[in-house]
Amino acid sequence: MDEKLLINESFKGRKGPVVLCIMDGVGFGKYENGDAFLKGYTPNLDKMLKTLPNTKLKAHGTAVGLPSDSDMGNSEVGHNAIGAGRVFSQGAKLVNEAIQSERMFKEETWLKAVENCKSNNSTMHFLGLFSDGNVHSNISHLKAMIEKAIDEGVKKIRIHLLLDGRDVPETSALKYVEPFEEYLKPLREMCDIKIASGGGRMKITMDRYSANWDMVKIGWDIHVHGKGRMFSSAKEAIEILRKETNAIDQDLPPFVIKDQNDEPVGAMHDGDTVVFYNFRGDRALEITAAFEEDVFDKFDRTPRPNVFYAGMMEYDGDMHVPKNFLVTPPAISKTMGEYLCKTGLNLMAISETQKYGHVTYFFNGNRTGKFDENKETYIEITSDIIPFEQRPWMKGAEITDKVIESVGSGKYDFIRLNYPNGDMVGHTGIYQAAIIAIETVDLCLKRLADAVAKAGGVLIITADHGNCDDMFQHNKKTGEVEIGENGKPEAKTSHSLNPVPCIIYDPEGKGEYKQTLRDGLGISSVTATCIELLGYEKPEDYDPSVLEFK
Repeated sequence: MDEKLLINESFKGRKGPVVLCIMDGVGFGKYENGDAFLKGYTPNLDKMLKTLPNTKLKAHGTAVGLPSDSDMGNSEVGHNAIGAGRVFSQGAKLVNEAIQSERMFKEETWLKAVENCKSNNSTMHFLGLFSDGNVHSNISHLKAMIEKAIDEGVKKIRIHLLLDGRDVPETSALKYVEPFEEYLKPLREMCDIKIASGGGRMKITMDRYSANWDMVKIGWDIHVHGKGRMFSSAKEAIEILRKETNAIDQDLPPFVIKDQNDEPVGAMHDGDTVVFYNFRGDRALEITAAFEEDVFDKFDRTPRPNVFYAGMMEYDGDMHVPKNFLVTPPAISKTMGEYLCKTGLNLMAISETQKYGHVTYFFNGNRTGKFDENKETYIEITSDIIPFEQRPWMKGAEITDKVIESVGSGKYDFIRLNYPNGDMVGHTGIYQAAIIAIETVDLCLKRLADAVAKAGGVLIITADHGNCDDMFQHNKKTGEVEIGENGKPEAKTSHSLNPVPCIIYDPEGKGEYKQTLRDGLGISSVTATCIELLGYEKPEDYDPSVLEFK
């Protein structure tokens, strides 16, 4: 792309940088009870919302390219939308369409996956997040593939479960496993089909950004080699492990299902097919590398079976990973980062490991690497490998230190950062920790705002979706908090459907635009807002800014 942004002749921007702060997982809650954002001590955000131009933005459903407005947003589609400035159909919607039209089953990858099993008289393995959370995966996609594989002559299928409890209620595993076992019963008349292994998504397999390769190694041993603690059924494993550990689903230890001879029912062998059915890329890349890369030094894979491996989608469009995929992801082009580089601006992106890929890869339209090595600086602050409820402040101070230094340096025109606290701590379901998380962000924002004001810049504060604003399960009809057997509120670990803030802190402002911001927009409108405050005109196909210039 060679296009540059057009200069706005009537507004030249400010002398300092535009700083975009994404408070991951922070929205305006629907319920007072369980809203950590509301209940936390946040004097700085409170003052900003009372005194600065601000509005609420949609961050879920169709506003970020998901199938319907009952679908919660997530960090990946959120950063796609903010980075691209407009909305693209996203993973769940694309897969739904590909399955409903049966287009997926006519494509080369699916045909090869099935033929590999038939010609080798081998097993088709399905590995993925076992829920209908619609953030990483959906059981309906798994069922559609199982039924099609059986219909096309596959005689042996094994399913490897990654338990959720994060995008769905925290102890809901059996609500998925038990009906699924009933679903499998009639299918067994046509196919040898069984659940083979499993474990919590935060314990095995679904690591991201190379934060903890040990998770992937454990998953490899469980799924591929069938090495681990054995149980007679997934239900037995979940019940026993929950009783022993009191862990929620995402943290349940791994398990292997055994046969009558105490052998694993679903170890993988040469000639098998493996389908990783998550459609979201961040937690798919590492297990994909373990299956695909010939030169691999993260852990010992021996023996590494020679399988046909396919992902639900292409998880990295630049690196073309995986080699085989079932559904083509959205082609996101002309992102804000690319425009700004072509226009000659200097950019910085920063977060800690847990969200580093979001302010880089996802923000850039699912693109690895930089648009311009000379114009962009990417900084990753290494995340701690520890349950986030034990350290809810995470790396907020370290991120802020670096951003303040960068703002003061005068090197950058546009800086984007992500504070992961509201999302990563929100996912733990620990309400008290979520309050500390949002209070941490509030402290950081005061320091950030002071630095931006000193430099004569502009600070835009927003979020990619809600989470810590909805920490308790509520009755959908009455709105009352649901109480668990222990007499305490049932924790909610998934994202919310709530709107998110957009706050403009422009201390050098001279009334060039209305102080009342546009409402009813989605988070994709943040992009045009940034571009306008930099002194440029938004591209014609970008969604409108929240600003109305006089």
